[in-house]
Amino acid sequence: MVRDEIEGCKEDIPGLLRNRFHEIFAVDGGSTDGTVEFLEAQGIPVYQQPVKSLNAAYHYAVELCRGDALIVWFPKGTIEPEYINNIADNLDGENELVIASRNIRGARNEEDARIIKVRKWGVMLLSVFAAILWRREGVWIRDVLHGVKGFSPDAFRRMRISETGVTVDLEMTIRAYRLRIQRKEIPVIEHKRKAGETHFRIIPTAKRLGVFLWKELWRPPSSIGM
Repeated sequence: MVRDEIEGCKEDIPGLLRNRFHEIFAVDGGSTDGTVEFLEAQGIPVYQQPVKSLNAAYHYAVELCRGDALIVWFPKGTIEPEYINNIADNLDGENELVIASRNIRGARNEEDARIIKVRKWGVMLLSVFAAILWRREGVWIRDVLHGVKGFSPDAFRRMRISETGVTVDLEMTIRAYRLRIQRKEIPVIEHKRKAGETHFRIIPTAKRLGVFLWKELWRPPSSIGM
């Protein structure tokens, strides 16, 4: 998934082991910096999102996917492509959701070098809140807002994720708890972004996540297929 990530793509795409995967394609959110042209020159098909937003990008990727599992990756120079292979190794037919975690033992969050870790602490707080309310068994997911993950399209459809918005990562965690979907976290090393800026500002994103959590508290099990 990309939007104006030309520098990250130039750094990451050459390291992708393409023969490992049945298909590789990009979902673009409206790049204007040459990202699309670079990916197409690398032989990677690029599809333009018909509906904007992170949630919509996931839905579109699932629609395009022709395999029995899908790995989502953001080539922006922060998560090395070797971890994509680790995710694939753990989508073994038993796990339907595998999350690349920056917050478990053996992992590194980009904020770990800072004294004040606003983003990391916020994610950890959300992970505790979600686990207390909805987790009844299985793995406790610590990195509830990381987009780098693998999952089965069938599991994604069962989760009934909102079609638009920025809540997809938190939704997938909570719905995995509620539907008792088999899941796993694997550690990754996150590097500082070398170019570009985040598309998700802390305060606006936090507000949207808060609205989702409030609605989820009152969502009946029947509305998500339980």
